[in-house]
Amino acid sequence: MAAGGSTQQRRREMAAASAAAISGAGRCRLSKIGATRRPPPARVRVAVRLRPFVDGTAGASDPPCVRGMDSCSLEIANWRNHQETLKYQFDAFYGERSTQQDIYAGSVQPILRHLLEGQNASVLAYGPTGAGKTHTMLGSPEQPGVIPRALMDLLQLTREEGAEGRPWALSVTMSYLEIYQEKVLDLLDPASGDLVIREDCRGNILIPGLSQKPISSFADFERHFLPASRNRTVGATRLNQRSSRSHAVLLVKVDQRERLAPFRQREGKLYLIDLAGSEDNRRTGNKGLRLKESGAINTSLFVLGKVVDALNQGLPRVPYRDSKLTRLLQDSLGGSAHSILIANIAPERRFYLDTVSALNFAARSKEVINRPFTNESLQPHALGPVKLSQKELLGPPEAKRARGPEEEEIGSPEPMAAPASASQKLSPLQKLSSMDPAMLERLLSLDRLLASQGSQGAPLLSTPKRERMVLMKTVEEKDLEIERLKTKQKELEAKMLAQKAEEKENHCPTMLRPLSHRTVTGAKPLKKAVVMPLQLIQEQAASPNAEIHILKNKGRKRKVKVAGGLGYTWSPELESLDALEPEEKAEDCWELQISPELLAHGRQKILDLLNEGSARDLRSLQRIGPKKAQLIVGWRELHGPFSQVEDLERVEGITGKQMESFLKANILGLAAGQRCGAS
Repeated sequence: MAAGGSTQQRRREMAAASAAAISGAGRCRLSKIGATRRPPPARVRVAVRLRPFVDGTAGASDPPCVRGMDSCSLEIANWRNHQETLKYQFDAFYGERSTQQDIYAGSVQPILRHLLEGQNASVLAYGPTGAGKTHTMLGSPEQPGVIPRALMDLLQLTREEGAEGRPWALSVTMSYLEIYQEKVLDLLDPASGDLVIREDCRGNILIPGLSQKPISSFADFERHFLPASRNRTVGATRLNQRSSRSHAVLLVKVDQRERLAPFRQREGKLYLIDLAGSEDNRRTGNKGLRLKESGAINTSLFVLGKVVDALNQGLPRVPYRDSKLTRLLQDSLGGSAHSILIANIAPERRFYLDTVSALNFAARSKEVINRPFTNESLQPHALGPVKLSQKELLGPPEAKRARGPEEEEIGSPEPMAAPASASQKLSPLQKLSSMDPAMLERLLSLDRLLASQGSQGAPLLSTPKRERMVLMKTVEEKDLEIERLKTKQKELEAKMLAQKAEEKENHCPTMLRPLSHRTVTGAKPLKKAVVMPLQLIQEQAASPNAEIHILKNKGRKRKVKVAGGLGYTWSPELESLDALEPEEKAEDCWELQISPELLAHGRQKILDLLNEGSARDLRSLQRIGPKKAQLIVGWRELHGPFSQVEDLERVEGITGKQMESFLKANILGLAAGQRCGAS
């Protein structure tokens, strides 16, 4: 005799088929306009696991109440009529001799590949207390359960897909929490307290403040998971010495980032959920705190059943918010996840009512339809923010009036440029030459696809009007800026050509023109000038032993006599040098001649100062600063006194050119000082 659940299932299937036949034509019409573009459905898959007897053998006085028929169906005795059985059919059935590897490889391992596609997946362990849910999810060191096996395979997949040379870079993070008496507690950080459950604008469920630990190997996972597992609330009852008093949820996130343009991002979530078992307080003997815990567990599981019934019946309101558990499972039941429910049952007759209740819930759950989709987005830097100017905020007529005549002329397209096809003529994508090459390639490919489907000039890939106008105005502004830069470049080139023509007419390059100030000597200008009084110059000129220094003009062969060590005599011819042409100034060359006695005396004076003077005395010389004075004193202490003034070239930091200017400046200054002192 078939079970009542099987009869109801056939009725629902017939009703769904008739409804599909009635609305089939309407769906076909809607698909033409794109109204039925929804993610493909994925039914919740259900697997049932029958644990062996606790003592290992089935006694004659307590035969099993459940018997497996094949790998997908089972039967259980009808408590109303022992001559009849209730038959159930699921996606998979694992008997008493099934191993952890059989359950994992047959039901859990196939859904891991969806995480690498940016989709979500869920694994729920359901059943009465003592049915083996925690053993199925965690296992033992000898027989690992679903959680360690799934993490080991997932980390291996991410290492292979995220290796060098692959298009995606992958990272894995984990979070671990429990729902204890309607409180969300972080097992990785027990001191965080009760957390809240939120929903973002896209309908994704998230928990602000929940700890996330990055893991790259199975050793990293064990380092975080094992201490957190000890934080889970457990207690002893008559049926189980370590009964789970809370619902435990392990959340594993797989983030993917594309290494090349357009730099897409994907995020896949894996929920591994170990539900607490429903309890009959008359058999468990719960009192006090245990009674309160079992009440919270049974309430959340009752709401879970209401959610499944509401989804199957198509009710307008699904009571997800009536419990923290169902709020967290909103994505797993009726959401966007590939879900697998593992219903754990016991073979003993004393668990008959709990077993029937679990099987009925599993039968209703396999009719729930989810719609998984890929969680994909672009990185923020791939789509930069668009800033609107005052001209962009105006409409096309106002923007045309706001532009000047020059900008309007530059921004106008060339009338002779003919497009290659009608689609390119009507499509605004031909103005996107200044965009990111990767984004431009994607837009052009989509534009060609729309053109091949008969779309006449799609308005920029059917984007919203505001975004389309912003993008087109941004492209137009960039085109105008490029044209302005080209015009400015042409003006600069014309200016340079005019300057070259002017230089050619003057027969003298502009860069070689002399400065407007008057040059007195042929050597470099002195930093320190010695000015002698006029009376002293006259006395030295009247003295018979005075040395005469001659300032010669090589160009005009004109001599000017100056008495004393260093002096200047001005004449009207020298005053009129500024009025001469650059060619005439370039011919003048002045040189200063000093007597050999004064030169020798000046060199000796410098040599004595180098050998006997301190650093402060050396700084009185021209071209000698504090650093060079210290270098000279240090060199003298190491190598002894200077034999000649040219030995300064051996000191670090004094080059040959510096030595030449040093002699010219200091010999003239010392010679002039000596003359002034003698007079």
